[in-house]
Amino acid sequence: QVRLVESGGGLVQAGGSLRLSCAASGRTFSGYAISWFRQAPGKEREFVVATTWSGRSTPYADSVKGRFTCSRDNAENTVYLQMNFLKPEDTAVYYCAAAPMLSNNAYEYTYWGQGTQVTVFS
Repeated sequence: QVRLVESGGGLVQAGGSLRLSCAASGRTFSGYAISWFRQAPGKEREFVVATTWSGRSTPYADSVKGRFTCSRDNAENTVYLQMNFLKPEDTAVYYCAAAPMLSNNAYEYTYWGQGTQVTVFS
């Protein structure tokens, strides 16, 4: 069992920054890849990036490339998503998820956090 808790969402003006956190716990969480997905109202869930505790990562989604950075603090069992130069189209609920292998496919992910809302206004 892996438990994920996101935090750090909020309301921010376009051009601003937020840092999301995903705190992981559970007996075997270190064997899982952690990803960030987001879902805007009326849209399908979108993959953002995934990483493993050993340091491997997928490419970022084109929509966030160059603006978002994913990092890990293995000592704190936390994965971060630093979001800079935010745009109104980044408005969504952001989820972290855990899967046994690195993947950009939501169906591969077994465990999900509750999500954190990010709202970007212009």
